[in-house]
Amino acid sequence: MNLIFLAAALVAVGSTVMVITRLNAIHALLYLITSLLAIAVVFYILGAPFVAALEVIIYAGAIMVLFVFVVMMLNLGQHAEAEERRWFTPRMLVGPGVLALLLFGLTLYALAAPDEVAGRRMIAPREVGIALYGPYLLGVELSSLILLAGLVGAYHLARREVRE
Repeated sequence: MNLIFLAAALVAVGSTVMVITRLNAIHALLYLITSLLAIAVVFYILGAPFVAALEVIIYAGAIMVLFVFVVMMLNLGQHAEAEERRWFTPRMLVGPGVLALLLFGLTLYALAAPDEVAGRRMIAPREVGIALYGPYLLGVELSSLILLAGLVGAYHLARREVRE
């Protein structure tokens, strides 16, 4: 249990560092998705499979869709595509591939281990809701304000002024 937790945490931290240090947006996105999947494994190991599923569905899925929309809106053209092909080498897939395989193995091991050995118990969605809107209400509200500020900031940065 502790080994799986530590390995998933190391994968999350390592891939998050790679997100920050990558210059190419596509490669950073692949590392970000790997990081989010590692965090989902951590949630599952801690006994919150509902939160782990939400992590995968909402964050990893939504971020991927959002990124696709951004790429479609930017429409960089043939020049950017040719430059991406020139930069891309199969060697770049080694890092995300190794991290993803490690996460896949850890997930299979965590699923196969009996609950007594893994030291986990199931947490119902009701318990998660009570915890989030009970003692952690202030944290939930602050994170919603931060997300709202990010949304307003992104809108103002991306809008175009109409000049007559």
